[in-house]
Amino acid sequence: MHIDFAPPSNGTYNNAGSSRQLANYLEHEDLERMEKSIYTDGFFNLTEDNIYKSKVIKDIDSNIGQLLKTDAKFFAIHVSPSESELRAMGNTEQKQAEAMKRYIREIFIPEYAKNFNKELSASDIKFYGKIHFNRSRSNNKLNMHCHLIVSRKDQTNKKKLSPVTNHKGTKAGVVKGGFDRVNLFQQAEQGFDKLFNYDRQQSETFDYHNTMKNGFIFEQLKLQQQEIQSSERKIGINQENLFSINLVNKRINNQASSIDTHIVIKQKDNAYSTSSFNQETNQIFGSFISSAAQDIRSSSNHEDQTLKSKKKKKKERRNKL
Repeated sequence: MHIDFAPPSNGTYNNAGSSRQLANYLEHEDLERMEKSIYTDGFFNLTEDNIYKSKVIKDIDSNIGQLLKTDAKFFAIHVSPSESELRAMGNTEQKQAEAMKRYIREIFIPEYAKNFNKELSASDIKFYGKIHFNRSRSNNKLNMHCHLIVSRKDQTNKKKLSPVTNHKGTKAGVVKGGFDRVNLFQQAEQGFDKLFNYDRQQSETFDYHNTMKNGFIFEQLKLQQQEIQSSERKIGINQENLFSINLVNKRINNQASSIDTHIVIKQKDNAYSTSSFNQETNQIFGSFISSAAQDIRSSSNHEDQTLKSKKKKKKERRNKL
């Protein structure tokens, strides 16, 4: 997760005057996507979606009580998840956009308010967000990020709030409270991981990047050593898992071979049993046919003898006459 505060400039990010120029810029992507009939998402705040740009400009530009002409009237903040984080937020642009708004409302703005050390809550912060899906200078496939316009004054237009001050938790002097940006980045990162159940690797953490960029040499070497050890542990775990998988596959193959052998034997037994049964059946059927044939021949002989006897008696009668 990359979070940064855009530095003031004489162009789009000129925050000493009206927010109109920045608001106009934030809508440039919508026209391109609407022409292609691609999903777009309007301005949003803590409780509302699809807010008109005119309301955003009016609300930010009117919340400038007691600010001098050259004072910052608002701050521009970029919240840019990595590709890996975006995949954890959803598998479509619309789901990722909804997840981003949830993250801003439930995690980022509440942590932003806390870090002023003035007992503020999310509802005290006047802000508007706009989600972009493309980044012209990026080669990543996923580039969704969020632009925030945050008012210099709180919702009551009474308290001045500056996230770019270098004061941290001061209790005396002109500036009281201050702002701890490092703590904001850490808490926003931890909140993201908890909200989306994200398994963050050490090399993805803010502390890692901050140390590698700004830390002492011995701190950088220590982190690199930890990263190497972590990689070695993962390799060891993967090898153990691979060995376990191979062992399971071997057992499955052995069981399958045993089952095949049993089936072949069973088939042979069945074939033998079937052959024996057929032989026995043929023998019984043959015996039955033979017996029936004898009965038929015996009956036929008896009928022939009876017929001959009758003929003989008729002949004797004729001779007597």
